[in-house]
Amino acid sequence: MQIGIAAHSGNVSQDLVKKAERFIEKISECKDVRLLLGGYWGLMKVIVDKALELNLPVILLLPIEREEVEIPEKVVKVYTGCEFRCRSVMLVRSSDVLVSLGGGVGTEIEMFMAYAMGRPVYSLINTGLSTDLLRSSFPEYFDDRKVIKIKYFDDPEKLAIAVCEEREKIKTEFG
Repeated sequence: MQIGIAAHSGNVSQDLVKKAERFIEKISECKDVRLLLGGYWGLMKVIVDKALELNLPVILLLPIEREEVEIPEKVVKVYTGCEFRCRSVMLVRSSDVLVSLGGGVGTEIEMFMAYAMGRPVYSLINTGLSTDLLRSSFPEYFDDRKVIKIKYFDDPEKLAIAVCEEREKIKTEFG
């Protein structure tokens, strides 16, 4: 299963760093997963470094504006040739599920995009970032079409367990 992770591109609190690392530790127990992210800076760097420490495969879909960033050798690098939002389309379309670990408008765009594409959306809340506000406006669905129910979690380990369970549903549906 390919897990797209949407996460803040800037500095975050140590509390959120710990939550993201706990999520990665728990998701590493899930079988046959690959992580897809849109860069190697901010919270995304924390996630990539933890995933590599645990020998999880990581694929980065890099925007043209940040191709010069030094990336660890074990990471699969995809130079999209696209600006940030275009790169997000590739990230979301290539993901079986999208997990938000907290962020701003870029993370929110990826969440809405995943919803519009019918991809399961899982969101960590109580991150201290603007994605926390989505739950109060959109407690279950982003619109009246009810494409897919948004799942919110305040515990990163429970979030990881739910994503692993989603993997089993996908595996059952599609072999």
